[in-house]
Amino acid sequence: MARWLVTGGSGFLGINLIRYLVERGHEVVSIDIEPFDYPDMMDRIEHHLVDVRDREAVDRCMEGADVFMHGAAALPLYKKRDILTTNIQGTRNVLESALEHGVTRGLYISSTAVYGLPEKHPLYEDDPLIGVGPYGHSKIEAEKMVREFRQKGMTITTIRPKSFVGPERLGVFAIFYQWASEGRSFPMIGRGRNLFQLLDVEDLCEAIVQAAEHADPEAVNTEFNIGASEYSTMREDYQAVLDKAGFGRKIRESPGNLVILALEILEFFKLSPLYPWVYKTATKDSYVSIEKAERILGFEPKYSNKQALLRNYEWYLERKDGYKEKPGGTSHRVPWSQGVLGLVRHFF
Repeated sequence: MARWLVTGGSGFLGINLIRYLVERGHEVVSIDIEPFDYPDMMDRIEHHLVDVRDREAVDRCMEGADVFMHGAAALPLYKKRDILTTNIQGTRNVLESALEHGVTRGLYISSTAVYGLPEKHPLYEDDPLIGVGPYGHSKIEAEKMVREFRQKGMTITTIRPKSFVGPERLGVFAIFYQWASEGRSFPMIGRGRNLFQLLDVEDLCEAIVQAAEHADPEAVNTEFNIGASEYSTMREDYQAVLDKAGFGRKIRESPGNLVILALEILEFFKLSPLYPWVYKTATKDSYVSIEKAERILGFEPKYSNKQALLRNYEWYLERKDGYKEKPGGTSHRVPWSQGVLGLVRHFF
């Protein structure tokens, strides 16, 4: 069994990967700027309050690791300076520390945001990288760094996951789940007839471990798109949650361009929880090819879009009374404040 260093261990992906690793007998060291507050794992791993921008602290935690998973990142709702320093300098700190400590096997969690807003689909790993906003650009810069460290003898797999859901995922999805649980219809931005691929976090964890344990390091010293293999239109997939809620409600269409304009205005006045990457991609097709991961990793997604959303929704229902909206929330682990959308929902 291996000793893993997991950056971003207190986050949504972090805790799911930690549980996945511990269940398989691995030793885990977690680092995060946020406290680790999962009772089921508190006594089973080693956690340190560390900002990845603090190189000395990262060095202390890297000692003795066999493999690292670098998932710590400042999300799009963070301030631009924090996004750039965390996602770029923080990544360099982790890579340099791993190299100096002889940890030559690692994984970097990037994003399909690196592809920007392309017109053609599916997207392949060798398609142009044209990021949108500070977050997208920071991920592209971090990927460049990964390629630089591969030239120094390291094996670092870059994972580009689609938006992923599952246990512990709240954030913007909590808005939809709350509306569904209250017996409300839910508006799509536009007609909702675009194909939009998601991913279950368990499938993502499986792909991460498959890459880390692959027998041929050179074969996985590359980039992989990871997403569900079964998905349909946003309208169809999200309707599955409303059907599960049992109130007979439906996904509703809306005039996409007008809604996007309204959201841009609300965002300017800080009255909306949605950032541009969310609402500007919501009306477009968005799916990647996972053929490379299937061929090299043996990746076989267990969950479809609908199954992933339903699994997340059921988890939400069991715990929804214990969570409160967090104004200005920047983590996927807390329900984001709905802003003016909290008033709009009464019309649905």
